[in-house]
Amino acid sequence: MVYTVAAATLTVAAPLGCDAPRADGVTAAPGVLVTGTDEEMLVLEVTAANEVVVRLPRAEVGQGITTAVAMMIAEELDARLADVRIPLADARGKGNQYTGGSSSVSSLYGPARQLAATARARLVTAAARRWRLPARSLRTRNTMVVAPDGRIASFGSLTASAARIRTPDVSSKPKPVSRHRVIGKPTTRIDARDIVTGAAKYAGDLAVAGAKPTVVARPPTLRGKLVSLDDTAARDLPGVHAVVKVPGGVTVVADTFHHAFQARDALRITWADGPLAPLSDKEIRARLRAAVPRLGTPPRGSTQVEGEFAFAFVSHAPMEVLTAVADVRADRAELWFATQTPMEARETVADLLGLSKTAVRVHVLRGGGSFGRRLNFDQAIEAVLVSKAAHRPVKLMWSRKDDIRHGRMRPADHHRIRASVAGGRVVAFQHMTASVGESSDGQGLTAQSAGVRPLPSASGLYNFGRVGGDSGGIELPVPLGAWRSVDSGTVRTAEEIVVDDIARALGRDPVAFRRTTLRDKTVKAVLAKAAAAGHWGRRMPAGTAQGVAVHEEYGSAVACLAEIDATDPRNPRVTKVVMAADVGTAVNPRGLEAQLMGTAVDGISTVLRAGLHIDGGAVREGSFADFHYARQRHAPLVFEAHIVASGGDPGGAGELGVPAAAGAVANAYARATGRKPRSFPLDF
Repeated sequence: MVYTVAAATLTVAAPLGCDAPRADGVTAAPGVLVTGTDEEMLVLEVTAANEVVVRLPRAEVGQGITTAVAMMIAEELDARLADVRIPLADARGKGNQYTGGSSSVSSLYGPARQLAATARARLVTAAARRWRLPARSLRTRNTMVVAPDGRIASFGSLTASAARIRTPDVSSKPKPVSRHRVIGKPTTRIDARDIVTGAAKYAGDLAVAGAKPTVVARPPTLRGKLVSLDDTAARDLPGVHAVVKVPGGVTVVADTFHHAFQARDALRITWADGPLAPLSDKEIRARLRAAVPRLGTPPRGSTQVEGEFAFAFVSHAPMEVLTAVADVRADRAELWFATQTPMEARETVADLLGLSKTAVRVHVLRGGGSFGRRLNFDQAIEAVLVSKAAHRPVKLMWSRKDDIRHGRMRPADHHRIRASVAGGRVVAFQHMTASVGESSDGQGLTAQSAGVRPLPSASGLYNFGRVGGDSGGIELPVPLGAWRSVDSGTVRTAEEIVVDDIARALGRDPVAFRRTTLRDKTVKAVLAKAAAAGHWGRRMPAGTAQGVAVHEEYGSAVACLAEIDATDPRNPRVTKVVMAADVGTAVNPRGLEAQLMGTAVDGISTVLRAGLHIDGGAVREGSFADFHYARQRHAPLVFEAHIVASGGDPGGAGELGVPAAAGAVANAYARATGRKPRSFPLDF
């Protein structure tokens, strides 16, 4: 169904289908609505001021999705990129607002271009009718329509008449790739200046009327329970407005965060140990190892290449700490925070407060990093509870220690892999794994799916004969969350280490062995590019070496070559990383390069340095002083990203490079030291 409403701006939406427009934030501007059937529910507005505005149903958490979508819109509209603005859409009642799984560019590529192409056709038609010229004789460029005789009309000047057009006189099909002038061109992020100058606003920057800073006192152990509270001293301090209990601790509402932290530290609290208190790393790792399914009987006459691998818990640790502003009233609630799942957050808050979804507004803000952490909205739930109890708006912030010691983390897991070799080739490959799943703690906190999880079919990359695997798990009251690359980050890392071990056992070069064993030509192509660009096999000094690994997921493929200096095996330094990726159409090659660079740092961190220890049910680490994520001095001195263009629609890129980078770093370390790394991070 298509319907038109005349207005002073041109708005093209695909589709609408929301429940309450005011709560969903979709129809804030008057305009022309064209509804379709796809679930992205994009909204494009061309204002009288010649500004193109697209309300984006995704989260911008540093991955550059706003720039990529702006490029898609500018391409199809023939608009200047500087004229395109991409605000984030509020939570809606229908459609798709999920940001995750490296799916944003691929899912929006078709709808965004179609949306802009439809708007362009209407604008051209409006100009043609104004000038009494054939629409096909007109051209568009720089956010304006141009006539053969040189007359021009800005898109903004055409909005009123374009809003009345039902059927355009020209095609509204997106351009063919051959005509792309914006998509595929390396482009600086549209928000780069705002970010580096501090103009970009995050949840902590908001000045919502009456919202008071709020912090939380949390137990020493994971999910410890409150036994007693004496808040007398805290309440007597200046600037303190309220002390409120929440399931995870005790909150303090004050005039400033300084006052709030002072009062939090003045609370006299007795805590009971959490349910994980009897356990530490040694016991957890032993239970994980015991939960790994047993390997089957190998083929008769084969020799075995085996390995067991342990991966620690890892914090997401986004640079911007978790913050949410909440204003809860008797009949409604309004929230502001960075979230990758705004529709789920809205529904959860509505259920928690006993309100209808239409009475809850969730404003999605940009996030200063995520890596999966903002799929969950723990801080928003706490802010809602405190606002309701304190009868006032609050701005609740988790400290860095809060998030590292009590926030969600990548599960620890254990792997057992066996490759059976006969006749100079692999005839069978088995990969068994066990991971920590989250059990309920009885406090009403959201628990994720726990226990047995399916094993990704990553080992199917190779012609390894009979390939199989299984997975087991243990349940612990540990707050877990999807961490960048999720299962693949450990599964592929372990497998790529074993692939190097197989090559060594067969007396083969690791790259040459992969080239002859990989199934997919796209993976072979990125491997060839990385190996050539990184000068694989060059002579290197003792204690240094190269390592390589590949990965395929999200409709994309990547290879990584890493060079490491491990002359001091206890303090290795990755000196060079070369990555090659094929993601189909790379909308913004510069953004892709940045994504790959980030995944390289993730691989370096989780293989060499960064992990969380559990000591008696408590997380040992509490800041970047002891959670050793890579810093500038640990980053490679040389980084190269090469895009292998194969055409086609875009695949995923945000998480793609983590497994390849981690595997390449581990393999480089093994070749440099002669050791076989089996427990990660290496300094754990």
